[in-house]
Amino acid sequence: MTTRPMPGSQSSLREANRQRLLGALERYGAITQVELAEVTGLSAATVSTIVKELLGTGEVDTRNTVRSGRRAQLVRLAQPSGLGVGVHVGRRSLRVLVGDQQHDVLAERSLPLPGDHRVDTTLDRVALLIVDLVEQIGSSIDEVGGIGVVLPAPVDPRTGLVSGRGVLSGWEGVAVGEVLSRRVRAPVVVENDATAALIAESRFGAARGCSDVVYVRASHLTGAGMLVGGRLHRGRRGIAGEIGHVEVDAAGAICQCGSRGCLNTVVGADALVDLLRISRSGITLRDLVALANEGDPGCRQVVADAGATIGSVVAGLALAFDPECVVVGGELAETGEILLGPLREAIRRRVMLTGDEAVRVLPAELGQRAEVRGAAALAFDAARPVAGAAAQGGVS
Repeated sequence: MTTRPMPGSQSSLREANRQRLLGALERYGAITQVELAEVTGLSAATVSTIVKELLGTGEVDTRNTVRSGRRAQLVRLAQPSGLGVGVHVGRRSLRVLVGDQQHDVLAERSLPLPGDHRVDTTLDRVALLIVDLVEQIGSSIDEVGGIGVVLPAPVDPRTGLVSGRGVLSGWEGVAVGEVLSRRVRAPVVVENDATAALIAESRFGAARGCSDVVYVRASHLTGAGMLVGGRLHRGRRGIAGEIGHVEVDAAGAICQCGSRGCLNTVVGADALVDLLRISRSGITLRDLVALANEGDPGCRQVVADAGATIGSVVAGLALAFDPECVVVGGELAETGEILLGPLREAIRRRVMLTGDEAVRVLPAELGQRAEVRGAAALAFDAARPVAGAAAQGGVS
């Protein structure tokens, strides 16, 4: 007969700490012992003791690395099993990634999409790509434990359906998760692109270790994801963070949502390239970013003005949520300080400070992979009963 440890006993405390550490390894993949202490709240000595025990049982393995110029030891779960798939359906592109439980990328592919891509043909293409990539690494579709799909639109957390009128034409009311799940026979979770990128940057990138974060995705359109007290804040219908629909010009153009003068009508890709119709007619957002980085004065001015306008809107979020940092990603962020400098200054001018402590504005670290890596992380969360609850609210 096995005697179970009483609640509050040393045995139950050790087991709780052990599960907390294992949960962190599931979420973050390979991570140093110092970082494990930070994300779990356990002491360095406790982490060291638990890692030694887990090494003895073969549940983890370690390898040497370098952090901040110093030697360190990465800890990761041993013998990963199962695959997770991340899918990012953008407005003009599709990216699919297959990873393992250590969050290592095993296969990846991206394809262009027409601007008016239809939901049925796009999901057919997604299903074919998933099967192809899984076969490419010598696995079968039965090994896929979960699939995360992220869309450039708000997603109702209660239903997984696109919410908000006119934001993603043709996709409203479509049960994307159910449709794709029938095609590939695996559980599917659906999320907004900015929220997925926030999850990735919080676990693997610029916002790692932060519990209060605003992530800004500046691309063809602009959106945000919010982490409050270590938990995702989506709002009742999933429209929290839709800053692209904040009014910035009362006499401006009509937005696709039906309102006038939304941020997207001023800093969206179509609006930005239209400003260059005389000097740089016919360019794309990708061209605009490249030309700005090459020093084109007109393109640099357009990006800088966009940064200032986005910053004025993000300042409102910073006042409302008091984040530790604002992380900026998306294609426009590839211009670096051309965008970030004016954005940072706009926030600095508008946000009340406590002493000398300002809101940090940081460039995203994961680039164009942020959304799809966040999608893959969500896929693993959905496949794990314990972590599945975190997919609904927490990221750490």
